[in-house]
Amino acid sequence: MKLVKSLLLGSATGLMSIAGAYAADLPVAKAAPVEYVRVCSTYGAGFFYIPGTDTCLRVSGRVRADYLFNTPQTRASDAVGFRARGRIQLDARTATAYGLLRSVVRFEITRSSATPFGNTGAIGTSPNVAQAFVQFGGLTAGRVTSFFSNSDLPTGHMGTLRFDDAPDVDLLAYTFTFGNGFSATLSIEDGLERRSVGFIPGGPNALAFTYAGQRVPDVVGNIKYTGTWGTAQLSGAIHQVRSNNLYTINGFSDYADTEYGFAVAFAGSVNLPMLGAGDALWVAATYADGAPAYLNGGNAGTIISPVTEFGSSNILLTDGYINPLSGDLKKSRAWSIAGGLRHYWTPQLRSNLFGSYLRANYGGGAQAITAAGTTIGLVDFNEYRVGANIFWQPVSGLDLGVEVIYAKIDPRGRIATPFGTVGSSDAVEGRVRVQRDF
Repeated sequence: MKLVKSLLLGSATGLMSIAGAYAADLPVAKAAPVEYVRVCSTYGAGFFYIPGTDTCLRVSGRVRADYLFNTPQTRASDAVGFRARGRIQLDARTATAYGLLRSVVRFEITRSSATPFGNTGAIGTSPNVAQAFVQFGGLTAGRVTSFFSNSDLPTGHMGTLRFDDAPDVDLLAYTFTFGNGFSATLSIEDGLERRSVGFIPGGPNALAFTYAGQRVPDVVGNIKYTGTWGTAQLSGAIHQVRSNNLYTINGFSDYADTEYGFAVAFAGSVNLPMLGAGDALWVAATYADGAPAYLNGGNAGTIISPVTEFGSSNILLTDGYINPLSGDLKKSRAWSIAGGLRHYWTPQLRSNLFGSYLRANYGGGAQAITAAGTTIGLVDFNEYRVGANIFWQPVSGLDLGVEVIYAKIDPRGRIATPFGTVGSSDAVEGRVRVQRDF
């Protein structure tokens, strides 16, 4: 019996030795290398290398909730509006032998309700490609902030002021960088973004203005400086005004000649560290002839509140009108000045004081006085807005803010409103905001 056990044990040991030797001769499969995400510190916080590439990517976003009160102008007007907005942004950057290659995509989806947000008695949703652009060296192509605007202004208002408040437009531009903070940009921008069309018949020498097809895009240029003390920018724009209105003189019908409007602006700021870290004063002054959309951001700008038309359809900005007696296209003229002061009470508590003034002129032929003494047609007007807000940032990226804006408009003559014939209108806007950036 012992002999049998010994034989079996020896056989098993021999088989194990043979199997082990055979296994040692087999090729060993290596595990696939793990590609870890690496931090990219070249372009600031939040960037990482896309695995397997030399491209740095940053994923960021925003959630914003606004609660808005506007003075209602009619019984049908909503006094309170709600808005929720979500944003996702991707920023990809690659260093090349020709300079930085950058591409940005920013998606926004907004849900708004009620008159204060332009949806009287209703709810509106607007998925939107807010920005989508490529930068390569000095070239910028796609949808991005207009180069007419100085996007480095330290503005902090939530509501609307009368200046070109960094609207996003479609464009093709080239920026020349001279060093020491100086640059110059030449930009071709979509003129459809800058059309101000609106007209209320009533002037003795005026026809409603309707745009014909775009033949020439807007041409925008700027000279800019950005330094430790602040920023300064001179901007100019040329805007085609082309009518699709037929006028008839002595039985002959024709279209008015194409005109070219223009706008010029200065926008700058000064840092005020002597008042507090982060404090700054800013100002923006604009003049427009046939291009008033450069005073309010155009079609890409924010809603003109408080109270879009102050209770009267005569009060509006438009590029011009047609004189049917001469067939001439008469351009409007307008100018504005806006400014503000930002102050940090503590690193977590800041406030902004701001305001704007606008003057619009259409000429005597655009207006008429009825037998009742009411002005009809396109009305010359002055408008001013003043406001203040305060923000608390308890943790990084979270803003809790409250803002109040008062606005008043003074038209030339008395105009008809839902309240009757008045010489001026005013309104108050109150807003609460909760915003998280990440």
